[in-house]
Amino acid sequence: MLEPVRFMPQMNTIAGVSIGEIARQFGTPTFAYDEAMIRSRLADLQDFDVVRYAQKACSNLAILEILRQNGAKVDAVSAMEVRRGLAAGFSAGDEAGIVYTADIFDQDALELCVREGIHVNCGSLEMIRQWNAEVARQGRTDLPRELTLRINPGFGHGHSQKTNTGGPLSKHGIWWEELPEAMEVAKNEGVTITGLHIHIGSGTDLEHLSQCCEAMKTLALRVGKSVRTISSGGGLPTVYREGDTYVDLKKYYGLWDAVRKDLEKTFGHAVTLEIEPGRYLVAESGYLVTEIRAVKRQGENTFYLVDAGFNNLARPVLYGSYHPMFVCPADGNVLENAELRDVIVGGPLCESGDIFTQEEGGFVQSRKLPEAKVGDYLVIGCAGAYGFVMGSNYNSKPYAAEVLLRRGEMLEIRRRQTFAQLIENERVPEVLLEKGERE
Repeated sequence: MLEPVRFMPQMNTIAGVSIGEIARQFGTPTFAYDEAMIRSRLADLQDFDVVRYAQKACSNLAILEILRQNGAKVDAVSAMEVRRGLAAGFSAGDEAGIVYTADIFDQDALELCVREGIHVNCGSLEMIRQWNAEVARQGRTDLPRELTLRINPGFGHGHSQKTNTGGPLSKHGIWWEELPEAMEVAKNEGVTITGLHIHIGSGTDLEHLSQCCEAMKTLALRVGKSVRTISSGGGLPTVYREGDTYVDLKKYYGLWDAVRKDLEKTFGHAVTLEIEPGRYLVAESGYLVTEIRAVKRQGENTFYLVDAGFNNLARPVLYGSYHPMFVCPADGNVLENAELRDVIVGGPLCESGDIFTQEEGGFVQSRKLPEAKVGDYLVIGCAGAYGFVMGSNYNSKPYAAEVLLRRGEMLEIRRRQTFAQLIENERVPEVLLEKGERE
């Protein structure tokens, strides 16, 4: 198991690759991913029967390929994520290499899941009815009439209220008290419920995660012996700063394994135990390499302004999330024992919230960083999850490049977006171009 990025020392390399060389070859801002860290985090979870990656955390095809090659399966929450899973070689059908988990179907997702035989994990009663109607419409008599259900157990927890996915204020899952109604709907539609899934939030702790175990046991016993799969969901915490802790995975697995064994004893058949991590697998692998473009004094405050903004990494502005940072001088030297100063780190966007050192609620904070100058690099760590995938073209900024760091090599896995790609779907109607046209 690799050491976590608990504190970020001043470094001039990532995974043995020169930061300056990454910037020179691919420009900035660029996301760089350490493949060895992804493999290590996946290995941490091998006690579970199935590790199903929540690809919304980082969905680049190369990342999906690494996880597929190492035995993971994949979760999809949209039609295009289903297509990504298929493009990366994950299977549909009986193998359930791809599972679609959502609270609704849009029309594209509904048609695609039925056409490709993608297993569906339903977060609402409407999904059961809509899936069954679409199966009939497409004449798919070959499809097993089986679905799993995502249940809201009535409680939730996460590193932010915005990442809490359980309880009465969450839109996610079928409310636990409505399970009998869901069972009745499934029965009337001729559908068998073959599994249950509980996910209460991202970045929670063992105390709250363990509460799901007893809830799952109660719910599964209510459904009965048709249950062949239980999923503990995701939410495993990641270490971003001093004081953050991991979940004791051996203890966590033991709690879920005990539930599984009790169900197997009652049902008289094997029950598959899944876990559905996203952030845990990829967060620590990712680094956002930026260039410092200005050093400014604003009253008593010093600002380092970099060429990445919340269009590249939105977690600080959305959640007040903390990300470790370090400075790499342009000359490649390591800043050992450098004197630190209080610095606010911001981006280039025309938006006051474009600050990487802020707390939830938008309260700007400073960070202890070494003296730096224009042209030096500032690297933001633990940026592999909900980084690129939550990006935007705000201020007409292009999407960043993505690079895989593999055994000392740099492999480009996404080219930087060009201006032509930025505007390729835009159209100016002919009528607007007619000379003298007036409303």
